[in-house]
Amino acid sequence: MRIGVLGTGTVGQAIATRLCELQHEVCMGSREAGNEKAAAWAAHHGPSSSTGTFADAAAFGAIVFNCTAGRGSVAAVTSAAPQLAGKVLIDVTNPLDHSGDTTTLFVGNDDSLAESIQRAVPEANVVKTLNTVNNAVMVDPSLVPGDHVMFVSGDDEGAKATATLLLEQFGWPPERVVDLGDLTAARAQEAYLLLWIKLMKPLGGFNFNVAIQQG
Repeated sequence: MRIGVLGTGTVGQAIATRLCELQHEVCMGSREAGNEKAAAWAAHHGPSSSTGTFADAAAFGAIVFNCTAGRGSVAAVTSAAPQLAGKVLIDVTNPLDHSGDTTTLFVGNDDSLAESIQRAVPEANVVKTLNTVNNAVMVDPSLVPGDHVMFVSGDDEGAKATATLLLEQFGWPPERVVDLGDLTAARAQEAYLLLWIKLMKPLGGFNFNVAIQQG
C-alpha cells in the first residue's frame, strides 16, 4: 500500500520506517521539498521510500499519517487539504505546550488538536490513535510486556477499521485496541499526555503503557 507520512521528526521516522519494513511504499512529507532529514531517511530505506512536500506525501498515500509537531499540525494538513479529501488521516500528534515551567496543553478541555485538524480538512476522515505511547512502542508494542492497550477515536467507522488494521500490522491485536467513540474522545486521549509525562520519571524511561483491568 502507498502511505504518506507528514513529518520528519522521531515519530514520523519511526512510523515511516516500520511501514517500509512491512513492505508498504512510503512518501515522507515536510514543509518544503528537499528536507535534509527526509532525504537522509529515504536514502537509507531504498526504492520503497520517497520524499516531498506535505501535499506530495498526501497525494501519494492512500492513507496518511500526521506526525508533525502539534503547533504546526493544522497548518501542515491545511497545506495538503485537497490531496487529503476522502482519505483516512491518522493523527498521532499532541497539543503540548512546553513554554512554561510545567507542560500544558494549548487546547482547552472542550476541544482537541484532532478536532481542529478535522475542521481544517473536513473532507478527510481523521482517526486519533498512537499518541498515548512513545514512538518506539507505537510501532513495536512488544517492548512493553502484558496486554496493554491502544485507543482509537474518530467520526467515521470505516476509517477507524482501516486504522485498526494498520495497528494490527504494527503488533496491536484487535482485542487490545479500544474504540473510544467519536472524535471528541481525542480530548481525553490528548489530555492523558499530561499524566504520561509525569510517569516518565518514576518509571525511569519512555517505554511504558497502560492496561485495563475490570473487576
